[in-house]
Amino acid sequence: MTRDLDDIDLRLLTELRANARASHARLEELVRLSRNAVRQRIDRLERTGHISGYTITEGSGTAGAAASAVSATLLIDRVDRMRGAEVLAVLRSIPEVVRCEVVAGELDLLVRVEAAHPSRVQEIWTQLAALAGVRDITTAMTLSRVIDKTAGA
Repeated sequence: MTRDLDDIDLRLLTELRANARASHARLEELVRLSRNAVRQRIDRLERTGHISGYTITEGSGTAGAAASAVSATLLIDRVDRMRGAEVLAVLRSIPEVVRCEVVAGELDLLVRVEAAHPSRVQEIWTQLAALAGVRDITTAMTLSRVIDKTAGA
């Protein structure tokens, strides 16, 4: 996890990355804190440089730090694809999981993760690998994106 950010901060950043205009009421529902507590956290994230204007800037915690967002694809093989609801429930609870698809073939799930840092991808991998319903995970970190026909969709 990032040194000075807890899970709630990371969830707020993930939501604001997806919708920088999310209302405090929406964020309150997401993290289950009062509106005032959400406002205070956002104020702190702005002071520490994690939020700069209307753009999420994640880095070392200093204003103007370069963004270091990473993407990864996790190919998950479940023990029992017909009774693997626990794995899906955990995936739904992870804010950085932006897409999950059931696929045909030897593997069961294709999961897209977008995180602030590679260490967060590793934390998610560790969390998923510890589940009794997961047999194996293959991880592919994105080096660069050369085609993206979903941008703006």
